Amino acid sequence: MNNERIRAICMALPHVSETVNWGHHLVYWVGDRDIGGKMFAMTDLDGTGYGKLLFHAGDELFHEYVERDGMVASPYLAKAKWVTMLEWDTLRPREIEEALGQAHVLIFEKLPSRTKKILAMPEAERKKLIRERKALLAEREKKAGKPKGTFGQKKTSKKK
Repeated sequence: MNNERIRAICMALPHVSETVNWGHHLVYWVGDRDIGGKMFAMTDLDGTGYGKLLFHAGDELFHEYVERDGMVASPYLAKAKWVTMLEWDTLRPREIEEALGQAHVLIFEKLPSRTKKILAMPEAERKKLIRERKALLAEREKKAGKPKGTFGQKKTSKKK
């Protein structure tokens, strides 16, 4: 198993988009994050982070996963029932595929109803709406003078 295979599995699921976040994580979203989508899995692209694959396990399987060798509760995401697979061979490929499918289903169920309505639209209409939403968000960021991804952080200036 590797990042390319994980990407193929995740992108084959319905309504999945991907982004690179935090410098080196490929994050998979159920629905585009700009319309209220939520992440369900992520991989470490360059091997500098902690673990190989992180995914949402849900309430029922979370404790079962963390009891296995090579699986731990994900730092910062354990409260949301995410687990980290430390090495690619921790789970068999079929188990990984099933876990990612289950994570996708669990997160889809948690999406806001307005996001589910958008995802239920015909593809052309949905893509147009997402494009318009991204343009609106980009315009807001431009007016606010904040680079994308600052999330309200205060600007600091260096004193001479």
